[in-house]
Amino acid sequence: MSRILLVEDETAIADTVAYALRAEGHEARHCLDGRTALAAVADETFDLAILDVGLPDVSGFALCAELRRRAPLPVIFLTAQAAEAERVLGFELGAEDYVAKPFSLRELLARVRVALRRPPPTSGGGIAAAGGFEHDRAGLRIRYRGQPLELTRYEYGLLAALLARPGAVLSRAQLMDRVWEDAPDSGDRTVDTHVKTLRAKLRAVAPDADPLRTHRGLGYSLDVD
Repeated sequence: MSRILLVEDETAIADTVAYALRAEGHEARHCLDGRTALAAVADETFDLAILDVGLPDVSGFALCAELRRRAPLPVIFLTAQAAEAERVLGFELGAEDYVAKPFSLRELLARVRVALRRPPPTSGGGIAAAGGFEHDRAGLRIRYRGQPLELTRYEYGLLAALLARPGAVLSRAQLMDRVWEDAPDSGDRTVDTHVKTLRAKLRAVAPDADPLRTHRGLGYSLDVD
């Protein structure tokens, strides 16, 4: 049974979501605002948080940042703000997913299952270093040649997947399975696009190096020699 923190100020929505979560076998703790949510996190340990963005006392984005500062808690945003800029901000704060209102309970529960199936952020522990990279698995952060990389959710997932098997060639299909498992409608070009933006960020740190290698017809690898 997973413990889920639900932060939603609309009682009718919260009651429906909490009931559905409990019917799935989870334990749900409902909070109406950010202050109460932070107090709950101080007293209890949760496996996942579902946050509304439009809370009465603080934005869900600010709450997400504070929660993740305290502990690597997976977060799903549940909100009426469905603009692309809002979604990107949520992902860049480290959210696992983003579900827009009005929503399907079945879809939300499916996304919860996907988020809970992922290895917990603390798994593996410590900091792995290779080829100028330092991967803080617990903090979901990667440094390159001493510089912290400002990565989006999928850029982080892509680089982490390649760092897990340095030098090995991973096909686009393998990377899709590892990084975009909750976005089945994404195509192979999604991988190529994120490789391009990730490569640009690495070159901004070290213009003389290109550790992210393209193997035409095969996939991508990370050179850490």
